[in-house]
Amino acid sequence: MTTAVTIIGAGIGGLTLARVLHVHGITSTVYEADASPTARPQGGLLDIHDHNGRIALRAAGLDDEFRSLVLHGRQAMRILDRHANVRYEQDDDGTGGRPEVQRGDLRRMLLDSLPQGTVRWGHKVSGVRSLGAGRHEVSFTDHPAVTTTVLVGADGAWSRVRPLLSPATPRYSGMSFVETYLYDADSRHPAAAELVGGGGMFAIDPGVRQLGAHREQGSTLHTYVALRKPREWFDSIDFADPARAIAGILTEFDGWAPDLTALITASDTPPFFRPVHSLPIPHRWEPVSGATLIGDAAHLSPPDGEGANLAMLDGAELAEALAAHPDDPDTAIATHERAMFLRSATHGPTTEGGTADNPALQDVIDFFTCTPQTA
Repeated sequence: MTTAVTIIGAGIGGLTLARVLHVHGITSTVYEADASPTARPQGGLLDIHDHNGRIALRAAGLDDEFRSLVLHGRQAMRILDRHANVRYEQDDDGTGGRPEVQRGDLRRMLLDSLPQGTVRWGHKVSGVRSLGAGRHEVSFTDHPAVTTTVLVGADGAWSRVRPLLSPATPRYSGMSFVETYLYDADSRHPAAAELVGGGGMFAIDPGVRQLGAHREQGSTLHTYVALRKPREWFDSIDFADPARAIAGILTEFDGWAPDLTALITASDTPPFFRPVHSLPIPHRWEPVSGATLIGDAAHLSPPDGEGANLAMLDGAELAEALAAHPDDPDTAIATHERAMFLRSATHGPTTEGGTADNPALQDVIDFFTCTPQTA
């Protein structure tokens, strides 16, 4: 290409785009608001799927490195009822198509694969405006503005690039997560660790509440409390006071097995509140010369096991389209958007194990199937 690509956001999708561009000899610059790669936690486990995420990793030439990051045994899954009775169980036989890795490890691998200086840390975008003829100016709060002829918004749910292409904004989905961690659980909380098992666990009260946990590296248990409640209900909980916040959340689990609720009450960290938002489905826009979106900036949806995978595939496909049309970025962008629009409009909620043939699995699917917005 005769011009470099400007990427806003150093998440999994933006870094995959930068890496695949690098493989094809195309220069890119990634601008990220965080001050450094370690400025904030990167979240828990990601299951990377053969039909999207692994395709992107192969395009990036990183599949071998990826395999070294896989946490073996974490594809195991069990589903319990509120009394800790097992309703469904599936072991990790090592042959599945969704190996689990720590999000932070995957991001670090992508960062390490890029030329030094590709990512510009501490660049918080304050605005984006069109200059005409496919050129755009990106302004930052504490750095000089830059001008680009290929601009990609990979900056997540609250994208500052999205308004350039679409008026859509995320809306509350009706569900929120509260996250907690138990460290050294095998020795300090053996009963809870036994319930979670070697991989993931869901305890479901169909349609209302869910208590899930994942075994991460070592014996760390990462818990996700999911509740279908109005945002106002969560706003009434003082998350600045961890003890009171936990007590408030615990009222929703009256009568649950103590070894399950210990995943909340025994937390080694303050509870972290994460409301779930989504964009309209389908979400699409008219072509804008020299600009596009990938990942959550383009198709934010409730958690369905596909978000990171789709962001990576978006980035890889856009990079390959730009490489195929080095002197015609708008044709490359149109190719990318056609595929992405179709994919994001048709993918649906999945679980971490198998199909919905089992009633317990169907309960998990039903819980995470939030009523989508319509465009």
